[in-house]
Amino acid sequence: MESTIVNRVAKSGLITINPEQFKPKANHYAIFDMKAFLYKEMLLKEKEFRAALQQHDWAQYSEKAVAITCTNEALIPQWAPMLVATYLKPFTNQLYFCTEKELTKLLFLEAVEQLLEEDYIDAKIVIKGCGAKVPTEVYIALINKLQGTAKSIMYGEPCSTVPIFKRTKN
Repeated sequence: MESTIVNRVAKSGLITINPEQFKPKANHYAIFDMKAFLYKEMLLKEKEFRAALQQHDWAQYSEKAVAITCTNEALIPQWAPMLVATYLKPFTNQLYFCTEKELTKLLFLEAVEQLLEEDYIDAKIVIKGCGAKVPTEVYIALINKLQGTAKSIMYGEPCSTVPIFKRTKN
């Protein structure tokens, strides 16, 4: 009397989305920290700042999303990041003024936005979450993106899910 093991999860038609798949790869973004271009890393001297920017190797930012930031408590005039952006613009079209953490969150959200809703029409979706190091905003973006087309959305693992959304029958 042989019993066959049936994979009920595979037969269920569930589509599993792992939010970690949207995490930006480190080599796809860069941080430009103005701190290194300041006098004693604290004071912006315009002439020296402009000279340092002219000498900088901007090609290293080619085709990367770039966050312009200053990681110390220096007071930076508003024109300074604008000037930095003029040097970066020929190398990238993704420029932000934010921290590295904020940049990764923005890139996460941009990746979610690229999902095609039509791929999830009437789908039963499980959004993985156990142990994932993903900003909550990414989960909200997934709900926002998929709720209009999915039949149901659950959170967790296919073997143990928490119902989040189920389309009502008309």
